[in-house]
Amino acid sequence: MRGTLYIVAAPSGAGKSSLVNATLARDAQISLSISFTSRAMRPGEENGKHYHFVSAAEFERMIGEGDFFEHALVHGDWKGTARQSVEPQLAAGKDVLLEIDWQGARQVRAKVPGAVSVFILPPSRQALDERMRKRGQDSEAVMAQRLAAAREEMLHYDEFDYVIVNEDFDTAVDEMCSIFAASRLRLAAQQRRHAALIGSLLEPEAAPQ
Repeated sequence: MRGTLYIVAAPSGAGKSSLVNATLARDAQISLSISFTSRAMRPGEENGKHYHFVSAAEFERMIGEGDFFEHALVHGDWKGTARQSVEPQLAAGKDVLLEIDWQGARQVRAKVPGAVSVFILPPSRQALDERMRKRGQDSEAVMAQRLAAAREEMLHYDEFDYVIVNEDFDTAVDEMCSIFAASRLRLAAQQRRHAALIGSLLEPEAAPQ
C-alpha cells in the first residue's frame, strides 16, 4: 500500500520545526523529508540534517533537470523537495512528512490530491514577534520584512485541511499526532490495509448441508 504524504506549513516563528520534531519522536511511522535550500547555513544548523544546502546556481540547475517534487522562492532564497527524497518512500508504503511553505504545499496538493495538510498558527501577533526576536540573528530591517512575510503566509491558512494554534506546545503536539492517527483510519486507507479481513468478514455464510 502506498504511503501517505503529510504537509506541515507555518509562518516563521510559529514553532513548526519544534512541533514536527516532537511529533516525529512520538510517531515512528512517519519519516521527515529533508529539503534543499540555497540560503546560507545558520549557526547550529547541519548540512543534511536541517537542510541540504546548495548554491543558487546548483539549485537552479536541479530545477532545470526536473529534480524537485516542489520548489519555491522564499524570502529571496530557493527551497524545495527533491523527488528522490519522497517518491521511493511513498511507493514502499512509508508515510513522509514535508515541512514546507504554503507555496510548496500548493504545488504538492495539486500533484498529490490525497496529501494531508496542516497549518500552524501562533497564538497572537505579539507571540510571533517575540519568538522571532529570540533567535537574535537578524537586524530590525530584516525582522520587519520577516513579520510582513509571516502575515502574507498566514493569509493562506484556509488552503489546508487542518489548523493547529501553537499556544501550549504539548497540546499542539497531541493535536498533530491525532491528525496523523485519524488519517490512517480513513475509509480508503482501511479498505486497502485490511482488504483480506474485510473480505472474510463480509463473505456470505455457507448454506447448511
